[in-house]
Amino acid sequence: MLRNAFSPSKACRDIVLPKLWIIAIALVAWCSQAGATPRSRIPLDAVWSFFKGDVPNASRPRFDDTKWRHVTLPHTFNRADGEGGNGYYRGPAWYRTHVRIGAIDHHRRYYLVFDGAALTADVWVNGRELGRHEGGYARFRFDVTGELVVGSNTIAVRVDNSKTVGIAPLGGDFTVFGGLYRSVWLVSTDDLHVGMMDYGGPGVYVSTPAVNQRSAQIAVRTLVKNNRTAAEQVTVVNDIRDTAGHRVATLSRRVSLAPGQLATVYGTTELAHPHLWDGIRDPYLYLVVTMVYDARRHARDRVVVPLGIRSVAITPDRGLVLNGRPYALHGVDYFASERPGRGTAVSDADVDADMKIIGDLGANGIRMVHFQHSQRAYRDADRQGFLVWTEIPLNGVIDQGAAFQANVEQQMRELIAQNYDHPSVIVWGLGNEIYASGPDVLRVLRAVQATAAKADPTRPTVYAHCCQADDAPKAMIADVGGYNRYFGWYPDQKGTLGDWARTFHARHPHRAFSVSEYGAGGSILDQQVDPPLPVPGGPWHPEQYQALFHERSWREIRGLPYIWGSFVWVAFDEASDGRHEGDRNGINDKGLVTYDRATKKDAYYWYQANWSPRPMLHLCDSRSVYRRTDEVRVKVYSNVRRVRLSVNGVDLGSTAVNDHVASWPRIRLQPGANVITVRSGSLSDTVTWRYEPGSPVVGFPAAQPG
Repeated sequence: MLRNAFSPSKACRDIVLPKLWIIAIALVAWCSQAGATPRSRIPLDAVWSFFKGDVPNASRPRFDDTKWRHVTLPHTFNRADGEGGNGYYRGPAWYRTHVRIGAIDHHRRYYLVFDGAALTADVWVNGRELGRHEGGYARFRFDVTGELVVGSNTIAVRVDNSKTVGIAPLGGDFTVFGGLYRSVWLVSTDDLHVGMMDYGGPGVYVSTPAVNQRSAQIAVRTLVKNNRTAAEQVTVVNDIRDTAGHRVATLSRRVSLAPGQLATVYGTTELAHPHLWDGIRDPYLYLVVTMVYDARRHARDRVVVPLGIRSVAITPDRGLVLNGRPYALHGVDYFASERPGRGTAVSDADVDADMKIIGDLGANGIRMVHFQHSQRAYRDADRQGFLVWTEIPLNGVIDQGAAFQANVEQQMRELIAQNYDHPSVIVWGLGNEIYASGPDVLRVLRAVQATAAKADPTRPTVYAHCCQADDAPKAMIADVGGYNRYFGWYPDQKGTLGDWARTFHARHPHRAFSVSEYGAGGSILDQQVDPPLPVPGGPWHPEQYQALFHERSWREIRGLPYIWGSFVWVAFDEASDGRHEGDRNGINDKGLVTYDRATKKDAYYWYQANWSPRPMLHLCDSRSVYRRTDEVRVKVYSNVRRVRLSVNGVDLGSTAVNDHVASWPRIRLQPGANVITVRSGSLSDTVTWRYEPGSPVVGFPAAQPG
């Protein structure tokens, strides 16, 4: 058996363990007393035994799990059935792993950390029940200091993604992928340390109460814990460092801690001529490095959090104001990083890839729906400069009981504690599209509003409203408004997005509001030039209609300065097992990019032409390969001035790009293959269309007109 023995000389870095059936760890004195990095984090992602279903006595250490499947994390038990539209398993499942420990340092604390487990998790170590976490999308921790033993340690986890009364979400148009779909860690700290049990947060919380170009006031709140049996004199130091690692300001406070005491240490400082975090224009990040020292000035703990110095205001007339300047916030709803056959059990690299696609689009904002996302997504947003709306999974349906209200309040506290330090986050979402009305709905929303205001008075709240009157009482509880509007897609919504927005502003001139969702279905397999309005719940969602929908919708709202943000539903097609529409069941196909991330739809390029500063051009209708007539229209999305067209090698000249569209309305095709090429400088795009007189056209249902 391989044993990893960690000596003080190994500097307490994060350690990647080999994929062994029994993970072997020696928990010794991780660092020397004066070491600079006295906290360590060990991944426990490999290997786990897994069983889908409920099993009596599976929490016991001697339970025989040798016949169970072996899996590595992240893992979901809905990878095979969560995106097929045939119903998916919602119920209990078990995970077990065995960790062999060579030594334990009794001057340290040990924590079992779960980055996410859907929807509930009951956790045992060596047969002792640690507790239960209710909520599928936030990080949670258990103190296992007194539970670990030298030798083999059994960790057993029962997860359950049932529609459990009392746990949000109870509704929602999305698949709830169950399992340990994010990583699990064993974290070790000194017994003098930054607090670990504050709703999964880092224990260091930084805000910027006053910011301008000349100076920034910086406030730091640090939770520090004394787990020793005697009182201790502790010094807490918060170093603010620039992007090059240079110290630009320091806060230092000395406190006395009684045995077992958790204290909150406050400090403020002022930084002259700060480098502002300015969205995608300049996402400059400082770091706050927090050290905890004992009375002999020995380092006992170290925590690093990001700091983006910026001011954000949301106004009813000027929209969103970033660092004193109006900031036209436009972007996408980002459901989560999902992949076919893996659901939400994805890697950091998958999240990075998604955020790059959104960045290439030219978006400057993201609404992270409908639950707390992975920390990687928020970190990427910080670094890329996206402004983020993030929300709890209070979606569609509420339960009237007190337990449900307590649960959504808990999930709001977790969301705020874990994401407080991300400068990208600008609003906390109370929920989305609660269909019922009445006192219970108002009670729950008001309770969550009060929870958010207490946990973070520096950021406003928002609620995504739909389906009822714009000024319904539940739509007015949050500090600012958000509206899901699908004019031009769902037939029951009459009018246009622009007319609606102008009317709302006229009726509520003192209410700041956003367009939290707008969109239409689009399949890359469904091709129909100039299509009529499809049936939203039907099988035919032409890609062309989606593009035309977004052309109209964006043109209607882009010039309205009082809309503080607009978000396209949705960045990527997403798994919604209850849907039976479009070219396949189980998928919401309103994404600008396909579920597998392989294909950007025409609508993606429409927004790229409008939003991205980088020169681009894109030939529309490229997948409409087979043509019914010899006369076609060539259409290009672009942000350059002119585009040149050639057909079968014949130059047909250039035309001006008008409002991000270049068009040649009547181009003749020859029988057979026709090569269409458009160019502008070094940019080019080429497609091949086929015109076969008298041949049937592939890809059109018989009921659809040509």
